[in-house]
Formats: sequence, C-alpha cells, structure tokens
Amino acid sequence: MPIKALRIPTTDGEADAFAAFPDHGERHPGVLMYADGFGIRPVLREMALELAGHGYYVLVPNFFYRHGPAPVIELPEHIGEEIRPAVFAQLMPLIEAHTTERALSDAKAYLRFLTAQPEVSAGPVAVTGYCIGGLLAVRTAVAHPDQVAAIAAFHGPVGADGPESLAKLTAQVHFGHAETDITPEALDGLNQALDAAGVDYTSEIYPGTVHGFTMSDTDAFDPAALRRHWDRLLPLLGRALTNS
Repeated sequence: MPIKALRIPTTDGEADAFAAFPDHGERHPGVLMYADGFGIRPVLREMALELAGHGYYVLVPNFFYRHGPAPVIELPEHIGEEIRPAVFAQLMPLIEAHTTERALSDAKAYLRFLTAQPEVSAGPVAVTGYCIGGLLAVRTAVAHPDQVAAIAAFHGPVGADGPESLAKLTAQVHFGHAETDITPEALDGLNQALDAAGVDYTSEIYPGTVHGFTMSDTDAFDPAALRRHWDRLLPLLGRALTNS
C-alpha cells in the first residue's frame, strides 16, 4: 500500500503532507487526518496505513508547516514522560501560533486538495484528529458542513471553542476521551451540546486511559484503548462514507 509525499498549496505557502491509500487503481472515500501535537512521525504513518487498509484515502498534513517541514522538531523514537516537558516546551509556541484563523484557512486548503485527488471518490469526506488535532477536526467539520459527513476525535480538547461551536455540527460524531482529560460532569455538558445540535454521535470516556492513549510511541499508549478507537472509528466511517 503506497504512501505518497505531497505538498498542499495554502494561502501561506505549501504544507508538506503524505497520503496513504489502497493501490487498486480505484477511487476511495477521503479522510483528512490531523496528527497530535507531536506532529507527523512513524506512528502517524502506521495509523494512516491501517486506516487506508480498510479502503480509505487518508491525507495527513503537517499543520506546523509554517515553521518548517515535518518533523518540525527532533523527536526520539519513544516519547517518554521524562522528556515530555522538554518536548512540549518546544512545541507549545508552535501550537499557540496555530490560531483559529490559520486553522480554518488551512482546513479549506486541505479539503480542496483532498477532494481533488484522482484516487478520491466523489462525495463527502471524514475528518479525524488526535490531541490538538481533535480540535482542528471539530473546527474543520463546523466550517464545512457540506463536505464533512463524519468526524472522530480522540483525547482532544474538542469543546475548547465552547458549546456554541458544537451546536453548528452536522456531521456524525465520535469523541473518545481520556479518563484524565475530562470529568464525568464535563462530559455531560459536552454531550448536552451535542444533543442540542441534533447530530448522530457517541461521546465517551475510555476507561483507565490517560491523554495520548492511541499513540504507541508514548508512555500514554493503551493497546486496549487503541482497539476500542478502531472499533468506534471504522463503523462510523462505514456509515457516513460507504453506507456499509
């Protein structure tokens, strides 16, 4: 299954990116995948390849491209808790510089690029995201209701823009929260906002998890929670994109 290096034209230049997709000479539903705060690295390629193996064209942009190509900072093979503070000290200025305005401008460019690829079938797409990528996924889905049919976000600050932003969602939704990221009371408030939006959703705390549980190159990794992630994500995409 190929991984293809790409460059996406944006209003501020070009974002480096990669795509993973089945090599069958066919067209496939498109999925825009936002990385976590550590950015593009081998584990993201593994995640994209796994998803592509289920019949999707998966586009993963480097949303830190304004600061250089991925990896924007040097990362170890395993991001342990002992070095996490030092890594985030380098990353936080990049995350803070990625304003809502920049995120929305980029999202428009990413979707335009994704839907124009010859390997991508006509019709709506899905957006997935991890950590800060979960918030970017929400913003993308809210801004492009005519294009985004499904959104999935994992251990991400999905409610950071307030309940009024979630009220604008029209896509089918799955939010998978880390136990350490959200209280049951906050989850109730988030789900009430999704109820008010009238969308088809699941939003749940993954038991026993800490922030970053999907990422196998971190100490937060939880294999059972990663399986649960796939058990939620794949049916969602099947319903929204392939009617399977």
